[in-house]
Amino acid sequence: MQALVALCVLVGGYLSSARGEVVGSFQDIPECLDFFYQGKVPDWGAATPGAARLCQRFKNSYHFATLYDTHHRIAVYSAYRFQTSDGGGREKRWFVEPQLVDLNWGTEMRDGYWLGQDNPGIYLGERQALNEDYTHSGFDRGHLNPNGHHAVPRRNATFTLTNVVPQNPKLNQNAWRVYESQLTDLFNAKCAHAFVLVGAIPSADNWIIKNNVKRVNIPEYIWNAYCCLDNNGRPIHSGGATALNTEQNRVDQRTLTDLTGFLQQYTNSPVGELFLNNCEA
Repeated sequence: MQALVALCVLVGGYLSSARGEVVGSFQDIPECLDFFYQGKVPDWGAATPGAARLCQRFKNSYHFATLYDTHHRIAVYSAYRFQTSDGGGREKRWFVEPQLVDLNWGTEMRDGYWLGQDNPGIYLGERQALNEDYTHSGFDRGHLNPNGHHAVPRRNATFTLTNVVPQNPKLNQNAWRVYESQLTDLFNAKCAHAFVLVGAIPSADNWIIKNNVKRVNIPEYIWNAYCCLDNNGRPIHSGGATALNTEQNRVDQRTLTDLTGFLQQYTNSPVGELFLNNCEA
């Protein structure tokens, strides 16, 4: 009997830890830690009120991790591993996270339109942005984890509204797009593996407003950090960037140390390391 009880506890614990996409800690799902260098989750953003940890699940696999700010309805950051693109097309759907509506719902991201059709009368947008929030807003759905840094199906999985922020169209389609392309060239030429964080710093009070309701915060800055490894898994290069989310259309490239100092301006807590040992061997 004791052995049976122990087995039930073990199985129950396993099912609890494998519960789904919205987790209490990224450590709850080991596959989710694969998107952080050496499994180290940064302290940055951990104390964000209402933060949700999303292990982004699509087609029965985990593809990246997102720390999501349910108050501002934008991501604090998305963490991913770079993949060389296979040239697949852009996803035409926009997904939402069912478990931000009800923790008992499915673990996979869903097309927001069809999730709404399947659950009439239930509002999906209390804790996340919806596609209609961006419609006619004047802002792009700016990917944090960019689709161009992945092959299919991971490329498709980046089209979740929990991975985008309202981004100035001029910045998104010009300087930031160029920067992402430069990273693609760098990672393909010099890195056997690359771990990346891309985040947003919310504005004090600048929002997409729908029907007189503040729906989605318009970030003040977009930022990026990366850690590049050789074939033996040793760090060989790192860096980052920040961009004011305006028509200024400028990306400032930074060292990780510079970036940490920049982020420190927006928190009263120590930023800490974005990557283990600051991506140093």
